[in-house]
Amino acid sequence: MLKVNNIEVIYSDVILVLRGISIEVGEKQIVAILGANGAGKTTTLKAISGLLKAEQGEVTRGTIEMDGERIDQLSAQTIVRELGIVQVLEGRRQFQHLTVEENLTVGATARGHSGQMISHDLERVYQYFPALKTLRRRVSGYLSGGEQQMLVIGRGLMSRPKLLMLDEPSLGLAPLLVHEIFNVISKINREDGISILLVEQNAHLALEVAHYAYVMEMGRVVLDGAAEQLAENEDIKEFYLGLTQLGERKSYRDVKHYKRRKRWLG
Repeated sequence: MLKVNNIEVIYSDVILVLRGISIEVGEKQIVAILGANGAGKTTTLKAISGLLKAEQGEVTRGTIEMDGERIDQLSAQTIVRELGIVQVLEGRRQFQHLTVEENLTVGATARGHSGQMISHDLERVYQYFPALKTLRRRVSGYLSGGEQQMLVIGRGLMSRPKLLMLDEPSLGLAPLLVHEIFNVISKINREDGISILLVEQNAHLALEVAHYAYVMEMGRVVLDGAAEQLAENEDIKEFYLGLTQLGERKSYRDVKHYKRRKRWLG
């Protein structure tokens, strides 16, 4: 469904961030992108959603296709409205002066939905996130971090996406809330058949819900494969799950960087 073909991204005409990234997302698939801060994960999502232009970024090489149609030259508005690619940005961004339900409605109007369609979709979001129904009249700026994360995912769902891209949905949340959010992500994919591209530093949870995963470092994909296979990969265990071959926990900071790059990049 989605094909990112060997793209390079440059910011401000000088800063090379992505160095030949290729990824694919199939119909009804959850695909995870793993990697440390600065690996280029968020830039990859913004290249797909068309948001690079707002940050003086540009795809300077390669192509991005959705259902066989090239999209990397399209505007962000066209990518959302006509192709159904919706990005939920990192940081739980919402319209803080609007109520929960008003924020959700904004997501529907992004694709021109109205009337009964909005009412139906609101009820669907409230099934996924019952807490939002209780809070629907509350001004969103007063929500907790977990409630805000539910809200921004719900707002993305109100656009009826074909591909939902989630950027660090677990960031800054308590462990119980993180598990709840990931259970809903899996349910959205399973019940509604929505493809999901998930950027996440919590490799353990990401690999539990994903079908396929890519590992990025310094603007490149250094490893990819079926999620269950990557979960058993010794490099992933050591560097992202904090486990050595003996099953001992190991701090990421204790691992020498050159060792990882030698094994993965040759």
